[in-house]
Amino acid sequence: QQLEVEEFRQRIAEAGMSEEAEKEAYREVDRLARLSVASAEYGVIRTYLDWLTNLPWSQRTDDNLDIKHAREVLDEDHYGLRDIKDRILEYLAVRKLRAERSEELAEENFQDHVRRERTGAILCFVGPPGVGKTSLGTSIARAMGRKFIRLSLGGVRDESEIRGFRRTYIGAMPGQIMQTLRRGESRNPLIMLDEVDKLGRDFRGDPASALLELLDPEQNASFRDHYIDVAFDLSEVMFITTANELEPIPGPLRDRMEIIHLS
Repeated sequence: QQLEVEEFRQRIAEAGMSEEAEKEAYREVDRLARLSVASAEYGVIRTYLDWLTNLPWSQRTDDNLDIKHAREVLDEDHYGLRDIKDRILEYLAVRKLRAERSEELAEENFQDHVRRERTGAILCFVGPPGVGKTSLGTSIARAMGRKFIRLSLGGVRDESEIRGFRRTYIGAMPGQIMQTLRRGESRNPLIMLDEVDKLGRDFRGDPASALLELLDPEQNASFRDHYIDVAFDLSEVMFITTANELEPIPGPLRDRMEIIHLS
C-alpha cells in the first residue's frame, strides 16, 4: 500500500495538472494512505486517482497551420468538393491569424484576451450518408498534425454519457469526452462528434444541453465532468460535428456551429 501511495504522489507531481486538480489529487492520496486495503472505499479512490493522473494535462501536439500543405492533403484525400475545401482552408487561415495574434498579445501579457483569441467557430458538415463528412474531418486532423478521435452520438439519450457519473454511484465512470481525451493522449486533439442530429432525450436528461457547454468557447475552458469533478481546459480541442439533417438539432446548439452543406 505504501508503495502504491508513493507511486501516485510521483505520478501527480509529473502530470502537470492545474492547481485545483493537483490539490484534489493530493487530498485523495492522503485519504488513500489512511485507509485499509480491504476497505471498499480504497478501490474507488484508487480508480479515481488512476483516471486523474492519466488525463493529458500537459501533453499536446504542435499545430501545422501551413495552408499550402492543408490544400495538398485535402486534394489528396478528396476529389472535387472545391467550395467545401476552400471554406475549410479559410477556416484554417483564420485559426492561423488568431494564433499569430495570440503570440503578439502574449508578449504584451494580455492573458485573458489570448484565451479568447485561441478559439474559433465549430464546423458542422451536413449532408446525406456517404458524402465524405467524416473523412473530411480525418483530412483536417492529418493536415494540422492533430490526433483524430471520432465520437458517435447516434442514440445517446443520457446526459451522463457525455458528462460522466458522480462518484457516489457504484461502477461510476467519466463521460465520453474524458474517455476520448485519455485514449488520444493529447489535450488538443480534433474530436469529431458524429451524427449530432441523432441525439435522443428522455427522463435521464438532455445530452444536447451538455453539448452546449462543451461547444461554447467561453465556457469549455473549465469543463467539469461529474466523475473527475475538477475543471479541465477543453479550449484547445478542435470540435467538428456532422449531421444528416439540420432540423432535429436544437436551435441554441445550431447557433454555436458554422453549417457547411455537402450535396
